[in-house]
Amino acid sequence: MAFNVITKKITMPDGKEITIETGKLAKQADGAVVVRSGNMMLLATVVANQTPKDGVDFLPLSVDYQEKFASAGKIPGGFLRRESKLSDYEVLVSRLVDRALRPTFPSDFHADTQVMINLISADAEVLPDAYVGLAAAAALAVSDIPFNGPISEVRVAKINGEYIVNPETSILKDAELELIVAANANDILMVEGEANEVSEQEMLEALRLAHAAIQHQCVALKELEAEVGKTQKREYKHENHDEELRKYLWDTYFDRYYEVAKLANPSKKGRRDSFKAIEDEYFASLPEDSTVNKSLAKWYFHDIEKEAARQLVLIERYRLDGRKLDEIRTITSEVDYLPTPHGSAVFTRGETQSLTTVTLGTKLDEQIVDQAMVSGYNRFLLHYNFPGYSTGEVKPNRAPGRREVGHGNLAMRALKKVLPPDAKNPYTIRIVSDILESNGSSSMATVCAGTLALMDAGVPIKAPVSGIAMGLISDPKTGKYAVLSDILGDEDHLGDMDFKVTGTTEGITACQMDIKVDGLSYEVLTEALEQAKQGRLHILSKMQETIAEPRSDYKPQTPRATVIRILKEQIGAVIGPGGKVVQDIQKQSGATVTIEEKEDGGYVSIFSANKAAMDIAVKMVKGIVTIPEEGEVYDGVVKSIMPFGAFVEFLPGKDGLLHISEIKWERLETMDGVLEIGEQVKVKLIEVDKKTGKYRLSRKVLLPKPEKK
Repeated sequence: MAFNVITKKITMPDGKEITIETGKLAKQADGAVVVRSGNMMLLATVVANQTPKDGVDFLPLSVDYQEKFASAGKIPGGFLRRESKLSDYEVLVSRLVDRALRPTFPSDFHADTQVMINLISADAEVLPDAYVGLAAAAALAVSDIPFNGPISEVRVAKINGEYIVNPETSILKDAELELIVAANANDILMVEGEANEVSEQEMLEALRLAHAAIQHQCVALKELEAEVGKTQKREYKHENHDEELRKYLWDTYFDRYYEVAKLANPSKKGRRDSFKAIEDEYFASLPEDSTVNKSLAKWYFHDIEKEAARQLVLIERYRLDGRKLDEIRTITSEVDYLPTPHGSAVFTRGETQSLTTVTLGTKLDEQIVDQAMVSGYNRFLLHYNFPGYSTGEVKPNRAPGRREVGHGNLAMRALKKVLPPDAKNPYTIRIVSDILESNGSSSMATVCAGTLALMDAGVPIKAPVSGIAMGLISDPKTGKYAVLSDILGDEDHLGDMDFKVTGTTEGITACQMDIKVDGLSYEVLTEALEQAKQGRLHILSKMQETIAEPRSDYKPQTPRATVIRILKEQIGAVIGPGGKVVQDIQKQSGATVTIEEKEDGGYVSIFSANKAAMDIAVKMVKGIVTIPEEGEVYDGVVKSIMPFGAFVEFLPGKDGLLHISEIKWERLETMDGVLEIGEQVKVKLIEVDKKTGKYRLSRKVLLPKPEKK
């Protein structure tokens, strides 16, 4: 079969090359491309139905990213030994693409659309998540699906003071700032990332560099679209409107909606009921034989309510709940709310509330990570739950959805930057945030509650972290705009930006931004970042009124942990043949003992909520790894008796000879009745034979020497 293959090569400003190939694979899809950088290859496909389902007034878009284990020469773990549901990491990457693509489709395009991106070849030095947005946009470019693109995504990191686009994996671990940025040729669409307490100016500099790289890729995508002959997209008509009805409703009811918005009702339910009363009044006024399309009428009422709320902010300069633009809702917090967990906190901001717990576990509680490109262990977990009752709704209690995974990941990235390093933290840390009420950013409430719970648990974090969600309402016709601090759920829905920023007093630790409007200038973004900083600091001050620093000690129910560093060659002695020694330590002491090998030696972690058990385990481990020193005194146990003396175990696994002449100052003719097996005896190590390594012990040197008669 002959293939009509078209290849586009993109040479980035730093010399890196990216190739996009179409026409060879998955030709029955509406659009399909293979994107390659190094040995990393992504297959991206897109398919959209020709007609929408009846009654659909939104874009049913699904985006799935999956890494094939074969791409890295691996076989999946688990019982099935095959790829199954998407991992949390794959869900997070899927969300990166979805959030960039969704606002770029025409607002009146409502056909089922599916974007699938598969990693089909892996390169250890090329992270594929930096190229998935480019791959998805390329697949749309070579299709006839309507799309207001192109867009693309890149990773930008600040490493050793230098900003780098799509850095190699091996140097990314040293990054002090790392962002994934999506944009079109003119505007930034989405940002997601983390940082080591960087400044707002550093964040802006990274965004500028990322946008320049994306603009370069967008030019290539337009050229590819022209080469494939897909500049003309399919025609569609997915909306039918009644312009006469629309005009009547806007002319008749907009002012009434605006007056309700001006009431500044602080209650979400109160506002909702007030707006709904206007709508209900209209429908009640219709005659029974009315031919008015009620679905369209509800649609128009929704648009009227949205515009009334937006105009309130732009004209009156205050918000639906009566707050000023930069005003934060009332904050209350409490720690040590739950008696049994190792740490707990309740954080309430307005009508958003999180009950968060911290559990400190052992190394045995680590999460096993089994991905195509990454295998290992994770010692910091953050899980976010969003039940239906938090918004007064009835919702099936199912496994966490993509939203829950994404919100939890943002909070996790915000807090992990202030955790103690692994070398100083023997615990596996799990934070669980249960959202009990929601009206506004519950992920930022999770960050605040998580900080409080960590400090309540006694975890020595570097500094407290708070988070805030910022919004934007703008009118391109008048040029007016308003940056909103601590947005409500309604403001998230009706606004043009959702910008979440977390950080300490020193700087930013994580951020997430979604833009729903064209033309967000860097001046507006700078203002939003500065306003977010002031809001963060205000929230931090309220949190510190509850607890200012981590508790000086863990709670009584928390497992105590001790870490003993040993030489690498001593690891085997602690483990023993088939794990016999470490199992014996755990059996005799009742403590949990784990051994981990690192570059600088071995680390023995001992966990127990019982001090006596901890002391026994520590003594046994130290006995194994302690190097006997001549002149030291030890508490020994007689293991065997011979005619010439006794063998005494003075350290675990280390026996020495206590010769008959070294037992007493008096001369002994025989060992009969002198010592018994199992008897405890204090001895001094008087010699280590340099040739054989054998130990000579003495008891008599610890006894008073008889005076000569």
